[in-house]
Amino acid sequence: MATITFIEHDGTEHTIEAQEGISVMQNAVDNEVPGIDADCGGACACATCHVLVPQQWLEKTGKRSPMEEAMLQLAEGVADNSRLSCQIDMSAELDGLTVQLPESQH
Repeated sequence: MATITFIEHDGTEHTIEAQEGISVMQNAVDNEVPGIDADCGGACACATCHVLVPQQWLEKTGKRSPMEEAMLQLAEGVADNSRLSCQIDMSAELDGLTVQLPESQH
């Protein structure tokens, strides 16, 4: 099973065993990772699952869709490496993925 590490703004780390074939967001919700609220349930209709993806993972996590870009305009602390975790599907290729949560999500 693959792992994902979520790093809160204060540096607190949460490493979980992730199920492949579902989103990074759903894996976080299923494992009660704080800071991933997922208010829309993964429909790309809010920005409460905003994460910052380290440069070395950006290509593997894919490009932002136009809808994701629009939703990120609602988020605080958006950067070039911002993604909505509901739009990143977990796969074996993402084993070891680390994402950071922006300060606004605690």
